[in-house]
Amino acid sequence: MNYRERALELTRVRGIARARDFTAAGIPLVYLKRLTDAGDLVRVARGLYQEPARVGEHVAHELAEAARRVPQGVVSLISALRHHGLTTQLPTAVWLTIPQTARTPKVDDLPLEIVRAADEVLTAGVETVLIEGVTVPVYNVPKTVADCFKHRRRIGEDVAIEALRDALRQRKTTPGDLLRYAAIDRVAARMTPYIQALQ
Repeated sequence: MNYRERALELTRVRGIARARDFTAAGIPLVYLKRLTDAGDLVRVARGLYQEPARVGEHVAHELAEAARRVPQGVVSLISALRHHGLTTQLPTAVWLTIPQTARTPKVDDLPLEIVRAADEVLTAGVETVLIEGVTVPVYNVPKTVADCFKHRRRIGEDVAIEALRDALRQRKTTPGDLLRYAAIDRVAARMTPYIQALQ
């Protein structure tokens, strides 16, 4: 087996392989760059590599794990966009919205990005999906897009605009639903011009 074949086999066996796994197997790290540039591997986080076909499995598993560990959390923002197929970004952490008064979860081995909300901003637009036998609460498409505008300083306004554009183009939501959740999140004035421009 050459280095490429060994690296791919290692990734296949481990699911997600760490840079140090390749080093321990005698595979020079320069091959990781070559394999990611060629599209044979995907860098899912710093020092973590996976086969492209299995990237979704990794992300879904993390959502299930987060729902187990933080039962009061709702999958939101970048993680919800990824779940709905509205971003090409691979989140380096699971984004969760938790109640305003809840304690910050202490989870050492699963990176989390925590957002806080209360009342209707917390409860509106929550749907549930079953992942690996775990019921995972996640915000629906229009609420996720509205949340992206609400937290645009944290995730980037370009991400919010891209999500809005893709949600409308892919017909995953309607202007009416977007405006309803924009009103709940108090971002209707900011979102309306973009919605009008994209219709």
